[in-house]
Amino acid sequence: MPTPETSGLLAEQLLRLTRRLQRAQKRHMEPLGITPAQSRLLRTVAHGDQPLRMADLAQRLEVVPRAVTTLVDALEAHGSVRRIADPSNRRVVRVELTDSGRSTLRALREARRAAAEDILAPLSDQQRDALGALLDTLSGAPDHRC
Repeated sequence: MPTPETSGLLAEQLLRLTRRLQRAQKRHMEPLGITPAQSRLLRTVAHGDQPLRMADLAQRLEVVPRAVTTLVDALEAHGSVRRIADPSNRRVVRVELTDSGRSTLRALREARRAAAEDILAPLSDQQRDALGALLDTLSGAPDHRC
């Protein structure tokens, strides 16, 4: 059975790796003029089967509605999203991707792959496979909250 010290060390290693990956992603996204938070909103909008309401975006992103407004403002200025009125309720605003937004998403995916490659470069194919299997196990594990 793992000791508390081992678990604590693993947690620290995971946190350091996560921070390193976030820094690498930010570095690769910078030329695109998109922040990590904007990238997350774009991915969320892209996964909706229809344009999402601003309130739904806030809920899915787990942020306050004002934060979504700020993100959408910036992405609208960037040309990546547009606000549209809900056809059944004109007071409701929905957000949809533009063609430029879809192109930006493709570039963001490539930036994320490049950032991951920066981090994974020292690993052999066998080590990458083993890491992938371990991460799959951890991702599928139940969340034991206190």
